[in-house]
Amino acid sequence: MEDVQAGQTQSAFFVIGITVLTCVILHLIYKTIFGSGNDGEVEKHDTEIDSGNQAEATSDATVTESRTSGKTKKRPTWKGKTDFSHPWLLKNLKGHPGTVLLVDFSANGKFMAATCDDGSVILWDVRDLNQKEHKTLRVNIEFDHASHVAWSPDSKAFIIHTVRGNNIIVYKIEKKKDGFIGSASPVIEFGKAHAEDIVGFGISSNGKFMMSCSSKTDMVIWDLKGQQLERLDTYLMSTYSAKISPCGRFVVATGFSPDVKVIEVCFTKQGEFKQLTKAFELSGHTSGVYDVAFDVDTSHIATISKDGTWKLYHTKIQYTLGESPHVLETGTYTQTAHPPRIALSPNAEVLAVSADSNIEFYDTYTGKLYDTIENVYTGLINHMMFDASGKYLFVSGDRAVRIFHNVCGYYTTIQSCTRLLAQKQTSATVERLKKTIEDCKGTLTEFGK
Repeated sequence: MEDVQAGQTQSAFFVIGITVLTCVILHLIYKTIFGSGNDGEVEKHDTEIDSGNQAEATSDATVTESRTSGKTKKRPTWKGKTDFSHPWLLKNLKGHPGTVLLVDFSANGKFMAATCDDGSVILWDVRDLNQKEHKTLRVNIEFDHASHVAWSPDSKAFIIHTVRGNNIIVYKIEKKKDGFIGSASPVIEFGKAHAEDIVGFGISSNGKFMMSCSSKTDMVIWDLKGQQLERLDTYLMSTYSAKISPCGRFVVATGFSPDVKVIEVCFTKQGEFKQLTKAFELSGHTSGVYDVAFDVDTSHIATISKDGTWKLYHTKIQYTLGESPHVLETGTYTQTAHPPRIALSPNAEVLAVSADSNIEFYDTYTGKLYDTIENVYTGLINHMMFDASGKYLFVSGDRAVRIFHNVCGYYTTIQSCTRLLAQKQTSATVERLKKTIEDCKGTLTEFGK
C-alpha cells in the first residue's frame, strides 16, 4: 500500500516537472518570436523621432542661417500690379478697382474721369498734379460698365457709353463748397442705336452734337437731348476708331480702308443742324488705319497704319477751294500683334505710340524715335492722352492711370527754337528763344538727357 502511494507521488512530481519545463520552453519561444519584433518596432519609432529631431535641428539651423544672412542682405520689395517706377513718371493715380479703359479731362482743367471695366467711373481732382493726394469720387453703373467717357463742354456733366446696354447715359454732377464734386446722378438715357460694340464716342467742344460709331460701318450724330441728327455709313467695311476734332467741326473714322475721310458737321447760324459734308481725305497709307489723333486746334492730324508707318498731316487748309492736306512727316513704329494707340501733343511736335505695354516717343519734325518707356503695365495700354499744356502724358491700363513727363517735348522745343534762331528775328524774340532753350536744357539735365 505504501509502495503504491510512493509511485503516485513520484508521478505527480514528474507531471509537475514536465509542466513547468513546458511553460519555460513556451515562454522562451514566445519571447524569441514576439520579443524581437517589439524591440524592432520601438527602435524604428525611436529612429523616426531621432530623424525628426535631426530634421528639426537642421531646419532651425537653416532658419538661423537665413536670419543671419538677412541682416546683411536686404530683401527685395514686393511689387504689386500698380507698382511702377520710371525717371519720367510723375505719379500713379491708383485706387481703380478694375482695368482703366479710357480717360477724359473737363474743359476747365479741374477734373478727370476714368472709366473701368468693373462698372465704375472714378472722378479725379487734377487741379494740381504736384499734390501728393487727390480727391476722388466713385460713380457706380448698375449691372454694366462704360467703354467710353466724355465731359460736357461746360464741365457740369459727363457722358458715358455703356457696354451691355450699348447706349449713352448723361450724368449731372453736383459740387461741394470746396469746388470738388459731391455727387453724380444719371439724368438722360439715350436709346440704343448700334447693334455692335462702339469704337468711337465723343461730344463736340462747342456743345452742338455728340457722335457714336460702332465697329461696323454705322456712325450716329446726336443732339444733346438724345435725338439722332444723322446716321451715316463710314464705308470702311470694319471701323477701328472714330473721334471728334478738338475744334468741334469734324468727325473722323478709321478702319479697313487706307484713306481716312474727314467729315464736317454743318450747322446754321442759328445753331440748327444742317448737314454732313465731306471735307477732305488723309491719304498715303497702303493699308488700314488703326488710330487718329489731333493737335489742339486741328491744324495737324496724325494717323497710324497697318503698313507699319505713322504720318503727320498739315490740315489747316482751304478745303472748300479744293486744297488737300500735306504730309509733313512719315515714320515707322514697332509693330506688335495688337493694334497700337497714338496721342499727339497739343503743339504737334511729339507723337506717342503704344506698342503693347511700351510707349514710344517720336519727334514729328524728323520722324525719329526719341525714347521708349517699357513695361508700363503687365497688360496692354488701353488709352493715351496729353494734357492741355502738353507737359504730361496720361496713360490708362491695369488699375492705374500713370502720368509721365513729356520729356521728348523739351527736346523738340529746343530743336524748334534753334530753327527759329536761324531765321531773322527781333532782339526780343531772340532773347526769349534763348531763354526757352536754356530752361529746356536744364529740365532735360534733370531727367538725365
